[in-house]
Amino acid sequence: MLTIAFPAQAFDTNCYVLAPEAGEECVIVDPGVGVEETLREILSQHRLRPAAVLLTHGHVDHVYSVTPVCGSDTAAYIHADDRYRLHDLLGRSNPGLIAMFEQQFGAAATWTEPTNVVEIGDGTRLTLAGMDFDVLHAPGHTEGSVMFGTDRVPDGIREQVDVDRTMITGDVLFAGSVGRTDLPGGDPAAMQRSLRDVVLPLPDTTLVLPGHYQATTMAQERATNPYLKDLPA
Repeated sequence: MLTIAFPAQAFDTNCYVLAPEAGEECVIVDPGVGVEETLREILSQHRLRPAAVLLTHGHVDHVYSVTPVCGSDTAAYIHADDRYRLHDLLGRSNPGLIAMFEQQFGAAATWTEPTNVVEIGDGTRLTLAGMDFDVLHAPGHTEGSVMFGTDRVPDGIREQVDVDRTMITGDVLFAGSVGRTDLPGGDPAAMQRSLRDVVLPLPDTTLVLPGHYQATTMAQERATNPYLKDLPA
């Protein structure tokens, strides 16, 4: 699987481009702030055509560029419990994050809701750009936080680490940490349940592509992540 990851211009949010191979349709995950130019370069270089945009949750740093990336044709997929965030993204966002954005870019944040939005739920299987993705609902960071799993792995990764599947975890699980639960819609108890019931059962051979920071594996996180090691029974 062709897998390209790069950070957005604000908040170091990871944006992912996934495709079976160059010259095919692709899926874009979490287009954050200021990713449009880099995405255009990637799509041109690898001759890719966007088939869909997947959103792990509805926070501004993960969805800010979804409308220009989608255009009028490409659908954006988001869990039903976070769908409401796209109606008034800026009004529902942390004012501190918006202030940071406007200070960094020297311009007011703007938002237009995408025209083609598909609501997904736990257990939904998506077949997009010739790839299958399973939706795992893992609330806690937001009500509709999800992870996207596929049995494919990035090209060349098996020579580096023992993995046989990929999980895009958004802000549910990071290398050595987890998503915060103190923002509107966050729920510490729900996060604990998601970590125990959704994250911990993932096989050790799962490659984790998080919403921030570097990639990791479930074997590494099970052994070293304090938020997983200290989970109550």
